[in-house]
Amino acid sequence: MNARTDIQPHNPAEAMIFRTLVWTWPLYFVGALYVAGPVLAWLLGGLAALSLYLGPAIRRDLQATGPVPPVVMAWCLGMTVMLVALWVGHLDWGLGLKQTIKSSIGWAKGWALLALFPFAGAILPIRREVIIRAQCIVGLWTLALLPVLFVAPYVGLPEKLFTSPLKAIGGPGPEYFSVYFFTWDPASWTPRWQFYAPWSPFAALLGVLQICFAMEERNIRWRAIGIAAGTAMVLLSKSRMGLVGLVACTLGPRLVPLLLRGWAWQLLAAISATMAVLGAALLQSVKDGIAAFKGARADSTRVRETLQRIAGERWQNEAFWFGHGTVQPGPHLVEYMPIGSHHTWWGLLFVKGLVGFVALLVPLAWQTLLSLVDSARSPRGYLPLSISMTLVLLSFGENIEIEAYMLWPALVILGRHAAELRSCRALPCASTSDTTTRDIPIAQRFGV
Repeated sequence: MNARTDIQPHNPAEAMIFRTLVWTWPLYFVGALYVAGPVLAWLLGGLAALSLYLGPAIRRDLQATGPVPPVVMAWCLGMTVMLVALWVGHLDWGLGLKQTIKSSIGWAKGWALLALFPFAGAILPIRREVIIRAQCIVGLWTLALLPVLFVAPYVGLPEKLFTSPLKAIGGPGPEYFSVYFFTWDPASWTPRWQFYAPWSPFAALLGVLQICFAMEERNIRWRAIGIAAGTAMVLLSKSRMGLVGLVACTLGPRLVPLLLRGWAWQLLAAISATMAVLGAALLQSVKDGIAAFKGARADSTRVRETLQRIAGERWQNEAFWFGHGTVQPGPHLVEYMPIGSHHTWWGLLFVKGLVGFVALLVPLAWQTLLSLVDSARSPRGYLPLSISMTLVLLSFGENIEIEAYMLWPALVILGRHAAELRSCRALPCASTSDTTTRDIPIAQRFGV
């Protein structure tokens, strides 16, 4: 099966994206993923800025597709506010010039990526299908390596192969530069797999994104490969958050068009009437299910909830507007996990205060709303909404900024979607005006 038989990069921007994504596993094996993401972000962002500046003077296949969409401007403004909040927080707490410079470099490798990749996706002529195909090729790598990864804990292979010398560049921790076969779950002492992610729960959400991308693939063989690889990542990571995303983020966007159907509202009314009779029993069942869900990894749940409570109390009492400037070591009660980690929103409040919280909330909510409205009108919105939902889900269990280096294909798609909506406002768009969801077969809506 030749990956390049029907889809090939048409310009340098597409080539950089395609080749970087296709080489995900080789880059992981040398511990270079954490380096590749930020480098690609600044290269693409610089190329997009150059395209806007030069206009028609730049080569034709790199000319800007149009002005910067408002939602992408919001991402750029929000991430700039993050940097300002970081500086103010460091100044308030007297963290010194050395720590401020170090944290600013961390911003350039983290929060800045949430603006650079959507900016590049919105300005540069990058086709969706190139990114989707490249993601499916990553799935082929995953399936090819899966037998070795799966048998590793049962034949005595080590958990970690090595830590790359690239860790000297600096990053959140050595796990970002380490190569693993698997890890042992300390709660159950059973193996968990993290694939090319720094830890298993994040791998599960990357698996969800893998499935979301694959469902948009037109070639049925590549689609099957991508979906199979993503499902394996979700299941073998043994993450509760991944199981939620497997259902909600893949099927949810394809059910949104039902909001425009009269019979769906009638069905909702009937369900609401039934709830008046069965509501109490159903509510108790839901509570029991949530308790069982949390109890599946009780230690993890306890640590996360305690971290969030400490972060919230210290934010309100000590640094309401601009936060503490950086994460801080936690007590033994939370197994010395840093306060401000394991949750994007509580982490933002603790580290960057209410200013940083709003700086992310506004562009993410705006992007999600745009995707939601468009998915109700056209299949074009399914993938962006899936991505937005996955980011929101991820934000409640992880810190998005330190994982943006792996989320970059999804961020480029969000920028591309904003550009598509901009073009449709300027010109009549067949996908929204000429084709309604009523004309789309049910099987196609679900990517089958």
